[in-house]
Amino acid sequence: MRRLRFLFRPGWLVLAAVVAAFAFACFYVLAPWQLGKNTDTERRNQQIADSIDQEPVPVGELLAGGTLDPSTEWHPVVAEGTYVPGSDLLVRLRSIDGQPAYEVLTAFALDDGGTLLVNRGYVRPVEGTQPPPLEPAPTGHVSLDGRVRASEGVAPGKDPLDENGVRQVYTIDAGQIAQFTGTDLLDGYLQLDDGQPGGLGTIALPQLDAGPYLSYGLQWLAFGIMAPLGLAYFVRAELRERRKTRAAAAGSDDAADPHTHEPRPAATHGGDERTTDEFDDIEIPRGPFRRRKQASTAPASSTKLADRYGNHR
Repeated sequence: MRRLRFLFRPGWLVLAAVVAAFAFACFYVLAPWQLGKNTDTERRNQQIADSIDQEPVPVGELLAGGTLDPSTEWHPVVAEGTYVPGSDLLVRLRSIDGQPAYEVLTAFALDDGGTLLVNRGYVRPVEGTQPPPLEPAPTGHVSLDGRVRASEGVAPGKDPLDENGVRQVYTIDAGQIAQFTGTDLLDGYLQLDDGQPGGLGTIALPQLDAGPYLSYGLQWLAFGIMAPLGLAYFVRAELRERRKTRAAAAGSDDAADPHTHEPRPAATHGGDERTTDEFDDIEIPRGPFRRRKQASTAPASSTKLADRYGNHR
């Protein structure tokens, strides 16, 4: 545990907190967001594919009780009744075939009771972003073919507005538009097929493409896994560097004299390098064949020769 004490330093604690927050966001926010969009897209594509072979039914059958079952969205329907005069609205910030457009909504009074929004199609802006003059919906009784759609919901901070006498909204939400216009509307709306009475530019069905949401979701999951692994790699690298530093310090201490911490003399001829004086001071152990080493043998030899042969100086 002592080797991991550096992890409690402020820099490492901040790094660990950032990695933990990023991994949490990947697993619980970003990946579910993209995977949820992929699930919604797949469900929409399946509903559109199933609707191609379905027979149209009266729209009132799918709006029983005034609400639309999400599982019946895109189902072909027939609506009979009359357009409500002066009920046109524009949906802002739409894109059709990659170009800016306004979608036109008009209220439609059904013969069997209730009022439903009808998406008549789109028009292109003029003079930059200005809406063009709108062709009015036909009067009198008409029969409309289209597909039933669910309300899109409300965009936060995007309230309906009345600009130059034209009512405009940012999303197609029956509840919000009912409050804005003061009209009691059924849930959802009707998107017209091509060639219908009052129809404008036809809005084509979405392409049955799942999009990149699945790959994006998997990427966020991968990032959530890689972030902790990256932190573990840096911790391991730090431990390895600290181990190398300790090993280098230990080697330096071994090469130094234990008392003076100065480098020891290098050994020569396989043994310790000593001076003559150091060896002279060594006392040789006594034994049968050993005796104390004399400081010098030259004076004793001269005395013996003088005693034997005389001093001939």
